[in-house]
Amino acid sequence: MKLLEGKVALITGAARGIGKAIALKFASEGADIAFTDLVINEDAQQTEKEIAALGVKVKAYASNAANFDETHTVVESIKEEFGHIDILVNNAGITKDGLMLRMTEQQWDAVIGVNLKSAFNFTHALVPIMMRQRGGSIINMASVVGVHGNAGQANYSASKAGMIALAKSVAQEMGSKGIRANAIAPGFIETAMTAALKDEVREEWVKKIPLRRGGKPEDIADVATFLASDLSSYVSGQVIQVDGGMNM
Repeated sequence: MKLLEGKVALITGAARGIGKAIALKFASEGADIAFTDLVINEDAQQTEKEIAALGVKVKAYASNAANFDETHTVVESIKEEFGHIDILVNNAGITKDGLMLRMTEQQWDAVIGVNLKSAFNFTHALVPIMMRQRGGSIINMASVVGVHGNAGQANYSASKAGMIALAKSVAQEMGSKGIRANAIAPGFIETAMTAALKDEVREEWVKKIPLRRGGKPEDIADVATFLASDLSSYVSGQVIQVDGGMNM
């Protein structure tokens, strides 16, 4: 039997990158997939096709994850379509980097809204459903910079630190209801976002990694699968750093 057979997973921001890798991995392990993105464009449609090819049910939903009311509406639609929701991966995220002295209020608000408030929105909408089901797994996509900070990323680091604290708080509040919450803190992962970095920046990152390479989205997906499955039935309130040893 596959690890996630019979489960339904909701993954935010999953049209590309890490979110897509998680969706494909979950599907390969038997989970039906509902995923969201800001708009359903060609990337989202392609992801939907690739997931469907794995033989599971899948549907993409357009959703502004930072909007509280819109989030609750889309979660109700997913519940109606799929019948139940067992796994939530709060993956939606953006960056708007800049030094603190130059960072605008808009840069701060945008990153906190998409990265952190979206996790609150979806968790708030999903927890009552999971409580009625007497179980569920919530996975927050944090970052190593949420653990140790990073110059030029005060907004992003703060949002990711918040994701860690949110997971720990939900784990404490909801554990008696059979709901687990954990966070994954990726390090330097090879995605479109990191591909846009200058070569010298990438080289400096790699020097800090004992394994001397960046990770792949699939590395994150493997850990997410563990946290989503019954293999981690006694794991809650934890932060798993997937960073090649960069932040020991």
